[in-house]
Amino acid sequence: MKLYVAIPAVLLALLIAASGIAGITRGWVLPANRRPVHHPRLYGWGQLVAAFALCSQQVFFWVPSDPDTRQWGTLSGSVLLLTGLILMMSSYRKGGNRQGSGTP
Repeated sequence: MKLYVAIPAVLLALLIAASGIAGITRGWVLPANRRPVHHPRLYGWGQLVAAFALCSQQVFFWVPSDPDTRQWGTLSGSVLLLTGLILMMSSYRKGGNRQGSGTP
């Protein structure tokens, strides 16, 4: 196992998970995302799923020696990551930042 790759990825996943837990329990979102996020608890669940997906991808890439297990584990981690991103995107506000009526 290459620790110089696994340790930063796990630390990043822990930071994302901590932010997700703060979003779920307190409704707190990072300052850069406060304005566009409409449902902070859903956003927190998305972050938690994405952090779990990142950890599962690392585990299934580095630990098993069987190529089939490695392939399906990494693929399931990718599906979890996509699910987390969809949860985070669905928590955003609908609409855009239009200033006018849109007609010239």
